[in-house]
Amino acid sequence: MAESRTILIAGAGIGGLTAAKALADKGFRAVVYEQAEGLQEAGAGIQLSPNATRALIALGLGERIEKLAVVPQAVSIRQASGREIARIPLGHDIALRYGSPYWTMHRADLQAALLEGVTAHPDVVVKTGMRVEDFALHPKGVTVQLRQGVHGGEARGIALVAADGLWSHMRRQVTHEGAPRFRGRKAWRALLDAEHVRDEFREPVIHLWLGNNAHLVHYPVSAGRKINVVAIVDDKSEAREWSVPGRREDILRRFGAGQWSTAARDLINDADAWQTWSLYDRSARRHWGQGVVTLLGDAAHPALPFLAQGAAMAIEDAMTLARCLAANEADPARALRLYEAQRRGRTARVQRAARMTGRLYHLRGPLAAMRDAALARMGGEKLRERYDWLYDWRRF
Repeated sequence: MAESRTILIAGAGIGGLTAAKALADKGFRAVVYEQAEGLQEAGAGIQLSPNATRALIALGLGERIEKLAVVPQAVSIRQASGREIARIPLGHDIALRYGSPYWTMHRADLQAALLEGVTAHPDVVVKTGMRVEDFALHPKGVTVQLRQGVHGGEARGIALVAADGLWSHMRRQVTHEGAPRFRGRKAWRALLDAEHVRDEFREPVIHLWLGNNAHLVHYPVSAGRKINVVAIVDDKSEAREWSVPGRREDILRRFGAGQWSTAARDLINDADAWQTWSLYDRSARRHWGQGVVTLLGDAAHPALPFLAQGAAMAIEDAMTLARCLAANEADPARALRLYEAQRRGRTARVQRAARMTGRLYHLRGPLAAMRDAALARMGGEKLRERYDWLYDWRRF
C-alpha cells in the first residue's frame, strides 16, 4: 500500500496494537514501532469493562480473547475486617445491560491476542527494537527519525500516533510539557497460582477491600488458573520505573493484623514475588497533538487506576481515531483534531472520577464509616448504575 495510506504508530502496547488493527480494518496501512526487542507485557491482571470488550469484539478479537478471560460474576466490596459492604452484579446481568461482557485477564494474554490479530492482517507491520526519536512535519505528512541500536533511519506516513505510555518520549516532542504528576501512592502487584488460595478467592469474583490509607483488589485471570493481586497504599516515596521488586514483609506490614482480616493477610503472605510502581497522572489538555501528529492512551491522558479504565480508554481512543481518519481521509490533520475533541471531555471525566474514587477508597475513621454506610444503603444495583456513562460507550 502506498505511503499515502500509511499511519505510523510509536508503541506496541494495548493502545498501539488496537489502533493498528482498527486502522487496518478501515483500509489504512499501519506500521508499529516498538523500542523493546520483544513484546513482553510487564503488568499482570487487567479488567476489561463493556466499553472495552465491545470494541475488541467489533474488531473481530472476541473469540481469541474470550478463551483466555474470566467472566466475573460480581464485585464484592469489603471492609478490611472482611465484612461485605455491597455486591455489584456483573456476569450475565452486566452483559444484558450493556450488550457486552465484563472480562478479567492477564495483560500478557490480551497483548498476545492483539498481536496475533494485527500480524494476521496484511496491512499491519510491527517492528521491534526500533524507537521513534523525533518527527518532522511536511506538506505530504510526517517523517519520523528512528533509532535501532546504534543505527538510525527514517520512515514516512500521512500521520503519526504516539502510543508510548505514561513516560511518552513523543509527548515531550509534541507538547513540550514536563513529567507527569506523582500522586503519593504506590501499587504492589503479585500473581498467585489459583490452587494456592482459599476456595472463595478462586471464584469468578472481583474482591475489593477498603482500609485506612490502603486498599486491596484481587480476581482470577488466565482462564482461572491464576489470581491477580494488587495492593495500593499511600506512600510518598517516588520511583519512575514501571516495575520494581518489592519485599513481601514490607507490604504485609502495611496490612497489619489489627485492622486487616486473616484472609486478606494470608493472600498477601502467599505471594513470594511482588512488583511495585508509583502512581502518576496528568491534568487534562485541550489538545494533545500538532499537525498530523497525535497522542493516544496514557501518552495523552494518563489516569489513576481506581476505575480500572487505563486500557479501556486507550482502546476507545484507537476506535475513535480510526473512525475520524476514515471519515476525513483527505485531511488527516483535521481528522486528528476531531479525534482529540471527541475524546477530551470523556477522558478528562475519567481522570477526575479516578482521583475521586482513590480518595474515597483510602478514607479512614468516621469518614470511612460514612462511606461504607452510603455504599451499603445504595446496594449493588444502584452502584452499577452509576457507571452507565462509562460502560455504555459505543462511538465507533
